[in-house]
Amino acid sequence: MDANDDRTGDTAAGLTYTGAGATREGDPSGYPPGFGLLRVRTRVGAGREVFRAAGRAVLTWRMHRAMGVEMATASPRAEPGVRVVVGLGAGRLRIHAPCRVVWAADGERRAGFGYGTLPGHPERGEEAFAVELDEDGAVWLEVRAFSRPEVWWARAAGPLVPLFQRLYARRCGAVLRRLSRASRGPRA
Repeated sequence: MDANDDRTGDTAAGLTYTGAGATREGDPSGYPPGFGLLRVRTRVGAGREVFRAAGRAVLTWRMHRAMGVEMATASPRAEPGVRVVVGLGAGRLRIHAPCRVVWAADGERRAGFGYGTLPGHPERGEEAFAVELDEDGAVWLEVRAFSRPEVWWARAAGPLVPLFQRLYARRCGAVLRRLSRASRGPRA
């Protein structure tokens, strides 16, 4: 993969919403109307080494799996067109949410991906997980999304769904911070 690789494939077929790839730039003006918006930015550390470790953890599903999220996919990393079924919860209460990666980036200052909902997902929309290295060396995880309920029980949950999404995004940042520190090994 090229050091400045930022890819969006022809991945809109079968998605349950319009505007595929809109989370790539993070400008909500490009999001489709009528969707709830989410943007949570968490500092995960500083330096190129932390950035590389965090980017790898996001692109290889490691961050999600470290949170106990099932990421059922045949691909070892997020690439445009890759199908993944996200499993949240436990036992009979586990929700299976089919998605397709609509964009991926693996560059010098940005690494991450966005995936969109497929039929069978309880929500409709797109979510992105992007690690960014600022000019001052700070490393950030930004989770951004636009979504709305697709099934009756998601609609019935009302304001609990956005609350859960925000808590989930914050947990992503905390887990990624821990994974990035652990990957650097002990310091003298």
